[in-house]
Amino acid sequence: MRDSKRLLSIFRNLSEPRQQALLEYADFLAGKEGAEIAAAPPTEPLPIPRPEQENVVKAIQRLMQTYPMLERNRIFHEASAQMTRHLIHGVAAADAIDELERIFARQYQEHLEALKQDLLSS
Repeated sequence: MRDSKRLLSIFRNLSEPRQQALLEYADFLAGKEGAEIAAAPPTEPLPIPRPEQENVVKAIQRLMQTYPMLERNRIFHEASAQMTRHLIHGVAAADAIDELERIFARQYQEHLEALKQDLLSS
């Protein structure tokens, strides 16, 4: 028996108060699933513009907000390397931020490729 027919059969065999309770629970589950979908990170980068005057820390924060779908751990090493280049090796903030932008864009492309591979393999 298909699930929907089975559910309907069970529903019809319940008392009216239990039917109401089942409907309330179904509404609760439907709302919870809708909230989970709404809480999922966006699939496209968010259009957060780069301010004219921005330091490297703020740039990393902005890029994390721009690309919420990316795993932070995958980016951490490269982002911290740019921070080190700026703070220790004297690379200009604008140059470090330019490189951060390239890193995040590349990571996003790799993310898209991984999603594409997941779809093809399933």
